[in-house]
Amino acid sequence: MTTAVLSALIRPLLEPQLPDWLDVRWFASKDEALALAPDAEIGWFDLHDHAAMAEIVTAAANVKWLNSIYAGLDFLPLDLLARRGTAITNGAGINAITIAEYVVMLMLVEAKGYRDVVRAQERREWLLDSPGKKELAGSSALLIGMGAIGRLVKARLEAFEVAVTPTRRTPGAGELGPDEWRARLGEFDWVILALPATAETEHLIGADELAAMKPGAVLVNIARGSVVDQAALVAALGAKRIGGALLDVTTPEPLPADHPLWALDNAQVTMHLSGRAQDKMFVRSAERFLANLARYRAGEPVAPRFDPALGY
Repeated sequence: MTTAVLSALIRPLLEPQLPDWLDVRWFASKDEALALAPDAEIGWFDLHDHAAMAEIVTAAANVKWLNSIYAGLDFLPLDLLARRGTAITNGAGINAITIAEYVVMLMLVEAKGYRDVVRAQERREWLLDSPGKKELAGSSALLIGMGAIGRLVKARLEAFEVAVTPTRRTPGAGELGPDEWRARLGEFDWVILALPATAETEHLIGADELAAMKPGAVLVNIARGSVVDQAALVAALGAKRIGGALLDVTTPEPLPADHPLWALDNAQVTMHLSGRAQDKMFVRSAERFLANLARYRAGEPVAPRFDPALGY
C-alpha cells in the first residue's frame, strides 16, 4: 500500500475514484497534517496559511511526490525539496482561464472608467458622459510571461484587436527576448506581467522600467507582488508618471489597510482574487491528481512538473 496524506477539502471529489492500492489519510487542520506528514509517500498539503504549509512539507521527509493546487510555490522550502529529489506537481494552468478573463476585465474596467460608473450608480447619479473613453482595439500590449496564463491572455486580447508583443527566453517572430523588452517599454499602452516569482524576476519592474513606460500606459500585474518594486510603483502612480496599475497581487498580502495603494485613484487592487473567480478549480485539480495517480503507479512521470531549482 502507498500512503497518501491529503486535504479533506478535496475528499468529496477524490474518494469515490481512488484506487484500492492507496492508503489515504485525510487532514482537516495544520496539526493533523503535521502528525500525518512523516508517513506520507504522496502529499497534498495545501492550506491558505503558506507558512504552515511549508512547515508540513518540511516534516514530510518521506514524500516522493508532492502535489499542490498552487502554481507559485516560492513559499515552500525548495532547496530542501530539491535535495530530497521530491517530484513536485503544481497547479500551472488550473486557473489560467479565469485569470486570463480577469486580465481582460481589468483592462476593460480601466479603459471605460467603469469603477466611476459603479460609484455613480451607488450615488443614484445619472452620468451624462462616459468616465472612460479608451478602446482596447488598436492599443498595444507588452506581455511578459508566456506560460499557460500568458498564452490565454494573448489569445483573448487579440480577439479585442490588441496588438500583443510577448517576451520569451528564445524569441520567435514578433516576440522580444529577455534583453530586448526594456528598450521597447515606451511603445506600449499596456504592460502585462504573467511570469513566476523567482530570484531572477524579483523587482523586474522598478523605477527605471516605470520611468521608461509610455506616459498614460497601464501596468497589469497578475504574477506576484514581488515582481514589482512596490515603493517605486507607488511613487510613479502618485506623480502620475504612468496612467495606472491594475494589481491582482501585492506585497504583502493581505495589503495593510493603511497602505497608500488603497488611496490612489489610478490603482486598482483586486486582492489576488483572479484565480478564485471560478467554480471549477477543485474539479480540475482533482481530475489532474487522479490522472497523475495512474501515471505514478505505472512509474511514468507526473505532470506538470515544478522545478524547485528554477522556481516554476
